[in-house]
Amino acid sequence: MRSIRTRRIVYSAITVILILMLTYVYFVDKLSTRDDSRFPAEFVMPGGALVMVSAGQVHTMAIQEDGSLWAWGNNEYGQLGDGTTTNRSIPILIGTEKNWASISTGADSTIAIKTDGSLWAWGCNDFGQLGDGTKTDRHAPIQIGTEKNWASISAGWTHSVAIKTDGSLWVWGYDLYINGMSTTQTSPVRVGNTTGWASVSAGHSHTIAIKSDGSLWGWGLNHYGETGDGTTTERYTPVRIGNTTDWASISASQHTVAIKTDGSLWVWGYNIAGQLGDGTTTNRHAPVQIGTEKNWVSVFAGNNCTFAIKTNGSLWAWGANRGARFGNGTFNASHIPIEVWSGQ
Repeated sequence: MRSIRTRRIVYSAITVILILMLTYVYFVDKLSTRDDSRFPAEFVMPGGALVMVSAGQVHTMAIQEDGSLWAWGNNEYGQLGDGTTTNRSIPILIGTEKNWASISTGADSTIAIKTDGSLWAWGCNDFGQLGDGTKTDRHAPIQIGTEKNWASISAGWTHSVAIKTDGSLWVWGYDLYINGMSTTQTSPVRVGNTTGWASVSAGHSHTIAIKSDGSLWGWGLNHYGETGDGTTTERYTPVRIGNTTDWASISASQHTVAIKTDGSLWVWGYNIAGQLGDGTTTNRHAPVQIGTEKNWVSVFAGNNCTFAIKTNGSLWAWGANRGARFGNGTFNASHIPIEVWSGQ
């Protein structure tokens, strides 16, 4: 029987493949005049395996096992970080440093953390989503402040969120619903004064987070029920979703998907293309379980679509299939999860 370490490596590898598939079909769909490829292309990068990949609207960033940073795709706002606004159709090395630890891509921006805990950002900054105190686009990585205690990050459409090593939560960017008001901030602002935040995901105009006790919280724009509190009321401070403490992972777009500690899959929010996977196109204002299976290990909320991985390594997709993003040889959408790769 495979060890837990081996399984984790397999899941990480599958997640990397998933994001590469998404990037390829979306990049081709956006940047070329002809899209006749319905299957993922092979990406070959020099040296070392990838340990982290993040796909934005039409650009992709990746970190290799040696800590080097790579980028490719659209570069209109400098979101690749190579000091130019030139589109790149193949991966290029960003700088020479090998100390990148984590990365997250927004629509046209990128934020990252180095191994020393420092925070960096580049790309589109028209809403202050880079956090450098300006609204000036940056074509190369720029450090945000001088602190070196950043632990995790998530870049949304026009805002960014992060957690520090002390468990405090910070946000910046456009139309933030924080501390009792809607505001735009060009530098990181703390959300409340509590600690204990474990993970966070920035959606289109809302944010979802899990605390260290496993409780689930949401706030922000709530037109489609995307915060999950059973209403469509905008929330200006974090609101607890339900009363359970068994939430394990989350991913937000205009809809939200989550996995509980028992491996069950839950969804809520916008559902115009069936991206919730419940067989309908009805918006859901509170978490709804998808099926009865309890073998989900990873999930990703995309633009009107969702991808997820099961414990056996199989890849599932549902929602809109624009640009053949499912990678299963069709353009057909699905309102329920369908297997697109067996993982074998």
